[in-house]
Amino acid sequence: MTVRTVTILGATGSVGSSTLDLVERHPDAYAVLALTAHRDVAKLAAAAIRTRARLAVIGDPECGAALAAALAGTGIETGAGPDAVRDAAALGADWTMAAIVGCAGLPPVMAAIEAGGTVALANKEALVSAGDLMIRATTRTGARLLPVDSEHNAIFQCLAGTRIERVRRILLTASGGPFRAATTERMRSVTPAEAVRHPNWSMGAKISIDSATMMNKGLELIEAHHLFPVGADKIEIVVHPQSVIHSMVEYVDGSTLAQLGTPDMRTPIAHALAWPDRMAGPSAPLDWATLGRLDFEAPDEARFPALRLARDAVMAGGARPAILNAANEVAVAAFLAGRIGFLDIAAIVGKALDRYDPPAPCSIGDVLAVDGESRHVAMALMKDIAA
Repeated sequence: MTVRTVTILGATGSVGSSTLDLVERHPDAYAVLALTAHRDVAKLAAAAIRTRARLAVIGDPECGAALAAALAGTGIETGAGPDAVRDAAALGADWTMAAIVGCAGLPPVMAAIEAGGTVALANKEALVSAGDLMIRATTRTGARLLPVDSEHNAIFQCLAGTRIERVRRILLTASGGPFRAATTERMRSVTPAEAVRHPNWSMGAKISIDSATMMNKGLELIEAHHLFPVGADKIEIVVHPQSVIHSMVEYVDGSTLAQLGTPDMRTPIAHALAWPDRMAGPSAPLDWATLGRLDFEAPDEARFPALRLARDAVMAGGARPAILNAANEVAVAAFLAGRIGFLDIAAIVGKALDRYDPPAPCSIGDVLAVDGESRHVAMALMKDIAA
């Protein structure tokens, strides 16, 4: 059996932890090259020791000494700071999980692509902000992007090598989040604690809020546009509250293929980790006898304006998706901190798109500059709301 080397960027988050669970279930098939985390020294050190990783890197440089102390005498190398995270991504692992949340994950994702291996992409913000640059880099280096978001992994499985010209449309399914049936008036008073309680999935705070506003689905639409070049006008969103069908592909002959499974992130991660083979995974099988029913409905863009903002951004192209993503990150953080209301999130994103319109980025440096300025614009808008 060929042992594949693995690097996990964002090893202590929910996706990183699920990836570690799978890797540790198959110790003869995978060797951990590097693990990174932002600030959780204890969890990172424990994972590095369990998996006998060669390198552990903490993103916050102030935590470097604590990580070095935690791993003293283990033989595991350590590093700290954003440059060290990027260097870990560039080591050339056969397979890299890109699970750093937000645009902070862009430089290490690009470093992994430049190294030419397989990159399992859970960081949708990187592809949203720099999709054109990332796709060009994969073409140039021979790297392969494998989607790990359950929806995009489902599309990838449904395509199964079929020619993209034979696709009539792609249907991205959305749970609708915890406020699918809530009125706009009800959503005005939503608290962060309520918004992070997703009905089907266990996720981090930021992605849970994105699901509640349905910005997550808007970002996924932009991501799908880059991963599956059928044209943004052929990518549709349908609300499916049970989260059993993870997405569908409709072909020109009228056939529609769907990928189904229980809502467990280990299923798409296992698919990407073993691809082009398949591996035994721990996810529970669907109980068809008790499943009961599958419901579908059109999304309500009046109550969830993030969907319209995202579609407009991908159709416009250029810097628009990067602005959308950055402004959303700032607004979500402010909502979680109790500084703005739930409905203010999409409002701030929309106003940031109206206020800031730079040229299309030509490099990662340009993307990061747009990201930074978009954050300044969004923060200024929040001050207006507070006033």
